[in-house]
Amino acid sequence: MIKLLNISKIYHPDVAALKDVNLHIKPGEFISIVGQSGTGKTTMVKILTGEERASSGKVLVGGWDITNIGQREVPWLRRQIGVIFQDFKLLPKKNLRENVSFALEVCGNTPTKIGSIVPQVMKIVGLEDKQGRYPHEVSGGEQQRAAIARALVHRPKILLADEPTGNLDSINANEIIELLLRINRFGTTVVLVTHNREVVNKLKRRVITLDNGVIVSDQEVGKYIL
Repeated sequence: MIKLLNISKIYHPDVAALKDVNLHIKPGEFISIVGQSGTGKTTMVKILTGEERASSGKVLVGGWDITNIGQREVPWLRRQIGVIFQDFKLLPKKNLRENVSFALEVCGNTPTKIGSIVPQVMKIVGLEDKQGRYPHEVSGGEQQRAAIARALVHRPKILLADEPTGNLDSINANEIIELLLRINRFGTTVVLVTHNREVVNKLKRRVITLDNGVIVSDQEVGKYIL
């Protein structure tokens, strides 16, 4: 599903964010990528989403070589990889349903298709009764649920969650992780990038640990070791 082959990323002047990283994520896995700030997690996310290119090595997503992906191809890639961020990135002047619909509108989907897909994903994330509310009218956890719904509208094979619980209290954080686990059970590969020790240790899933741009641990049933 995802393969990083001898990936390095060098920022000038001579700062290595990733150093000769090899990683294979299989279809249907739920893995956590962990490490302290500055260990290369954000750089890995940017490479996987086509925001940045690796300095050397090869990146494969679903059999597609995205190592030298062009800007025109990035939108297609991001339909295969749904991305969730720490800060939700919802449009404040659109209600939750409109925020989710907008991701389909910008890709030229018909109103009929949008009207079919959006209620489905809103139900998956448990927001079917709050679709008409605006971001400021709901909790942080509900805003993140809307962001997850938006990421699901293209039915991506991979869901990349970049610090999705960073702005949430422990109760809402646990609910978001439970939702990600449920999405994973549908068959979606989930990659959780986090420094939340409690969340990772509860999951008891595969854990990849980055330190100083290098994978220092890859545990099938892992814990946050740093």
